[in-house]
Amino acid sequence: MGIRSLLVSSALVVLVASLCRADSAWNGHLTPGSTTNTRFTPYYVPPGAKSYDSSSPLLHYTGTWSESFSSAYVQKTMRSSSEEGAAMTFTFTGTGVEWFGNQDRRHGIATVFVDGKPVQDVDAYNPASMKQQRLFWTYNLSQGKHTLKIVNSGKKQAASAGTLIDVDALVVTRGPPTDATPTGQQNLAASSHDLAANPAALDLSSQFPSGAQWTLVQNGSTGVHAMQLAIISETHALIVDKVEHNPLTVSGHPAWAALYNLKTHALMPLSMQSNSFCAGGTFLSNGTLINVGGNPVVEDHTAAADFGDVDGLQAIRIFEPCDSDNVNDCGMYENHDRIRMASPRWYNTVLRISDGSAMIIGGSLKGGWMNNGTTNNPTVEYFPPKNIHGSNGLPIHLPFLVNTLNSNLFPIAFSLPDGSVFMAANRDAMIYDWETNTERRLPRIPNGVRVTYPMTGTGILLPLSPDNNYAPEILLCGGSTVDDTKPGYEISSQDPASPQCSRMVLTDDGIAAGWQVEQMPQARTMPDAVLLPTGDVVIVNGAGSGISGYGNVINQVGASNADNPVFTPVLYSPSAPAGQRFSSAGMPQSNIPRLYHSVATLTPNADIMIAGSNPNLDRSEVKYGTEYRVEWLGPAYMKQARPQILEGVPKLLGFGKAAQLKVRLPAGTFQGANMKVALMDLGYVTHAVHANSRLVYLEHSLSDDKETLTVTGPPSGNVYPPGPGFIYVVVDGVPSIGTKLLVGDGKGPAVDKAAQQNLLDKTSVDQYEKTKGHPKEDSASE
Repeated sequence: MGIRSLLVSSALVVLVASLCRADSAWNGHLTPGSTTNTRFTPYYVPPGAKSYDSSSPLLHYTGTWSESFSSAYVQKTMRSSSEEGAAMTFTFTGTGVEWFGNQDRRHGIATVFVDGKPVQDVDAYNPASMKQQRLFWTYNLSQGKHTLKIVNSGKKQAASAGTLIDVDALVVTRGPPTDATPTGQQNLAASSHDLAANPAALDLSSQFPSGAQWTLVQNGSTGVHAMQLAIISETHALIVDKVEHNPLTVSGHPAWAALYNLKTHALMPLSMQSNSFCAGGTFLSNGTLINVGGNPVVEDHTAAADFGDVDGLQAIRIFEPCDSDNVNDCGMYENHDRIRMASPRWYNTVLRISDGSAMIIGGSLKGGWMNNGTTNNPTVEYFPPKNIHGSNGLPIHLPFLVNTLNSNLFPIAFSLPDGSVFMAANRDAMIYDWETNTERRLPRIPNGVRVTYPMTGTGILLPLSPDNNYAPEILLCGGSTVDDTKPGYEISSQDPASPQCSRMVLTDDGIAAGWQVEQMPQARTMPDAVLLPTGDVVIVNGAGSGISGYGNVINQVGASNADNPVFTPVLYSPSAPAGQRFSSAGMPQSNIPRLYHSVATLTPNADIMIAGSNPNLDRSEVKYGTEYRVEWLGPAYMKQARPQILEGVPKLLGFGKAAQLKVRLPAGTFQGANMKVALMDLGYVTHAVHANSRLVYLEHSLSDDKETLTVTGPPSGNVYPPGPGFIYVVVDGVPSIGTKLLVGDGKGPAVDKAAQQNLLDKTSVDQYEKTKGHPKEDSASE
């Protein structure tokens, strides 16, 4: 039984499902900064973009069109036509264009052409009357002159009363300033709707010497900005953003979450109830994903955009397992009256621990930039709630999160193979035994480097192996030495980031030896560290100067607090001799700045998905604006003959239990080849936090005919917290495609109903919500 089912009655679930399908009355601000509530429409002109209303002389109409006048239209005018073949043609210079118009029962289907090629049929029929809707968008066109043509096809749905097509406004994305692209780089991009684009045409590695083995491909668009990213199945990723004017639309307003098809690059928007701005997440032991925390009300506004969302500070959003290729029935469940945190949290870290439940760590009680004593939430709590240390479901105080102010948001955390938890915040680190509520402080991170928000570095738990009895080793990279007691007007986007990596074995001897310091080839703040099945680590994204966030420091670039993006990935090989572990040989260079709110993750295919970057309050097209393009970084092994898992991966792999996999190894593989079986949690990634990323090598044996591989599950939930994972077979440094399974017994974590009820009795719903109140239970319409 799923966690949601354990906490909420089935009748309530049915009610929620029906309401989620309804066309809710989403109310919010008409424009950024507006204080007048009105029905929200997706029409929005980002900074750096330009709008053209229907009466602009640059829009050329052929056929019969009528002009209407109303305050409901952009600039109070709109052009409409029901005539088959009637067309609007618009030539623009930029990298993208959006078409806005109305939808109702009288509308039909239009064919959209870009540069003379048909790219999409747009059906404007809607049983409800919707004004100023985004009917079509395409981004990532090559910088230059393009032509948009909208043609009335004369076709319609059977339910439609007409073939009306209208043009209310067009918004042109001009593209980033030319100095945002590195010298010598090509602006290689594809339409977000051209899902069948030839990847070879986007292969950025072609501009590098022929000896380069890694590849970097731009293909696909996330539709919603990728602030948070998790691989949920062999075919899909979950993308979660904050509330803002994303191009992807759901229920008449911009979406801020979506499912991304890893194979076709298709998108399905998800409905969300509360603002998931700077939330965290993890999978539970039964495969359910939770998305935790979010945006408080900041100076009476949730953001530049307000889509009728409620306060996300106490939110626990539930996404039940969705492993099918067809994700139409998958969605996010949320009900603050029945499922919520005990305390508000913004910038919290969420970690699956050894019993398969979630530990929710730290964060801020309300809005702000740098944490301080008045906003700090120096506690942990659990989902499902636990009655532990007398808490009875309520938060448990951690002195560590007081001692590490100010720069201590999004703590770095990992579950260790003895069941305890490693934590790092600011310049400090500790091991927390959650079962005894004791802290063991570790040596301070060397050289004054701070590693958590907004001086953001990244961390990774290096591979665990039975060869050394799963001895844990932590790697922390990047960050900043900026003084976190300084106000923003004394911090600059040009303050240098740190190139430091600090590494420690978390055994008694390793702790006594302290941190071992290495230097990355380039300094980075906000980097992402991604484990490969081979045991190597790829470090991507980030900036060479400044700190996380936007709008806080001097010398901002656009609104970004950081500058000097780092475009070249680096490979870190933990098993190589000290001084020889970093390499960028054969690495392609990107042309996309990936700064604040960027993400990267390993995929089932064993390449790396890179997305995001948005150091802005809302969608923006200025320098370091909102980024929707997706890149795929392919290690050299992607071009080699790869082992294959043919069958036999169980749905459940029990602790210490054996399973027999049918495999096909590359031709010429000899019996004594270097073979590993990697069990990997691909994690939940946001703000450079990879807390749940994990690689455990499994004990295994290969049959004499090299066709049957017997693998043994990890010894306990300490070594691999029960929950979802992917198995990769690695032969001589080349991994197979990963196959998903559940580790453990497949059951959800224990639910203490008394602790859950005490949490509900002792806390209130959305107590920081000031502008809208909160709706009655599961009510989204008024």
